[in-house]
Amino acid sequence: MANKGWGGSAEGESHSYKVGLRNVGSYQVSGTPWITGSTDIDNGAEHHHQFPFVTKAFTVLQRGTGELRIHFASKDTNPGVYNDLHFIKLDGDEESITLNVKCKEVFISAVADNSAYDLIAELTNIPTGSMFTLTGSGITEDTTVE
Repeated sequence: MANKGWGGSAEGESHSYKVGLRNVGSYQVSGTPWITGSTDIDNGAEHHHQFPFVTKAFTVLQRGTGELRIHFASKDTNPGVYNDLHFIKLDGDEESITLNVKCKEVFISAVADNSAYDLIAELTNIPTGSMFTLTGSGITEDTTVE
């Protein structure tokens, strides 16, 4: 009988099972917790959070009454983020959103005073070097409908 090994396709050939962007098991297990936040983000400021591993999901919880915007590209280097509405808005105290997305970074900006937030992420074991940069339609390019 041929020894196919785990996932092998020919005699003596085997494949190793590794974490990765397209590896279902990397997302099915419970994520490792990662928590940070800000008690005061100034009007017009942008916080850039780089995760130590690719996310399985993350949650932003607003802790103030000032409007927050969550986006995947910097508003300072990509004018389309604000101009083309490529952000999610939180505008009420204790409002939150959970995004079930893989990413290596997120940007949070304030458009009013009295803005604060918590950022809670579920991390995979996938190294951030494996993750591509998020760009294009809906991230940095115009997709608005007139």
